[in-house]
Amino acid sequence: MKHLFILILALSSCTMSAQKVKFKVPKVTIPGTTSPAALSETEIVNGLKEALTQGANKAASTLNQVDGYFANPLVKIPFPQELQHVENTLRQVGYGKKVDEFILAMNRSAEQAAKESVPIFTNAITSMSISDAKGILGGPDTAATHYLRQSTYTQLYTTFYPHIQTALNNNKVAAKWTELATLYNKLPTTRTKIDTDIVSYTTHKGLKGLFVKVAEEEKNIRTNVNARTSDLLKKVFGAPK
Repeated sequence: MKHLFILILALSSCTMSAQKVKFKVPKVTIPGTTSPAALSETEIVNGLKEALTQGANKAASTLNQVDGYFANPLVKIPFPQELQHVENTLRQVGYGKKVDEFILAMNRSAEQAAKESVPIFTNAITSMSISDAKGILGGPDTAATHYLRQSTYTQLYTTFYPHIQTALNNNKVAAKWTELATLYNKLPTTRTKIDTDIVSYTTHKGLKGLFVKVAEEEKNIRTNVNARTSDLLKKVFGAPK
């Protein structure tokens, strides 16, 4: 009887311990960030705005430099892909230097226009809502870039287009394109004449490269503790351990 009583007590103690383990809720945090529960709404919004501002400004500044586009394979604007056969043909008949000059001029034009993105990004960042900020904080590495693209692309295109057009004219891209198109159209092997909107093409490619750089900066802030240069960024995205 004594042994049975001891066994019942032991089993009862094990059951209570199991119950304690069962109802213990672990603290969950978002990888690469501080848990939203530990942050006020104001801190979340301000932290995301600071991160976006830092990333957008750095991206625009980097691309606005000489070779910002041209020397970076990730954002370099190539000869129009749908006209790749034109480039190949022109190079084969000895016009490779003119093709290279045209490509360089397109990239120089995008570099000159990159700075125009800053005020547009700033306006979109200022208008960010609390729900937008929370979604970005808990989203993937490029959630903020996606928000900016959705919020600003149309306005950026409208703003970039005339600046790209002016830059293309200053860099004599339109003239270079006319020359290349004329050379190609006169070739005896040419059956279909070419005529494309080089301003629209360069604008779209320039914006694509801009968002590639913004995404790079966002990923850097999320994954590189040394990129979190303020106390607020360290609190929102996590400080070095």
